[in-house]
Amino acid sequence: MLKKTSRQSLTEQIADQIEQLIESGEWPVGKRIPPEPQLMEELQVSRNTLREAIKALTHAGLLKTRQGDGTYVSASSALGPVLHKRVRKTDFIRSLEVRYALEREAAYLAADRRTKQDLEQIRSCLDHRNEAIRNEQYEAFAEWDVEFHRAIVAATRNDLLMDLYEHVTGALKEIVTEISVISGIDDHFQDTHEQLMRAIEEQDQARAVDAVHNYIEESKLHFIKHGGSSNEIN
Repeated sequence: MLKKTSRQSLTEQIADQIEQLIESGEWPVGKRIPPEPQLMEELQVSRNTLREAIKALTHAGLLKTRQGDGTYVSASSALGPVLHKRVRKTDFIRSLEVRYALEREAAYLAADRRTKQDLEQIRSCLDHRNEAIRNEQYEAFAEWDVEFHRAIVAATRNDLLMDLYEHVTGALKEIVTEISVISGIDDHFQDTHEQLMRAIEEQDQARAVDAVHNYIEESKLHFIKHGGSSNEIN
């Protein structure tokens, strides 16, 4: 619930309250926040003060105003937009190095902690990914490739790792799509993804880590083969 603020640093207090509602999930991504009159009444602040708080959160990437339609929650944490922008400014090879760090640890932990339900979700994502490859559907391939790795991260039961990976997946999906368009969907990595799936299923942590290493290295070689370099691809 929103609380009446004190008279000290009103704009910051309001922004903090709204941010807490967003991060707690009470105001989920995609939700249109209450109109100004309602917020002004609940917070007992002026329109200018409220607008300054909204402006600050919009600048941070948490809110987005749609002309004539209202203001919507656009991210679950201020960290998300920052990481998304940072990944998009980073060259592909360095992005892969970050993926390797996160996905290697995720594979290691998931192989130890996965449940039957986790395995079903991981397999479903991999099946959809393979179907997109067969149909040469670039966006669907990128979507399910990210979902496959996200399902593995979820199987770790590590909330912080899940949050970090969640905040970079949007930019990663864009990069995967771009590379697919450049080189076509000739999946050289299907075997290593299958190996990763089986290693997690069999709870073989060493093999799971090896599979991540293999598809990351293959990704680097595939990118360079099709004209890539250490420069930005966008």
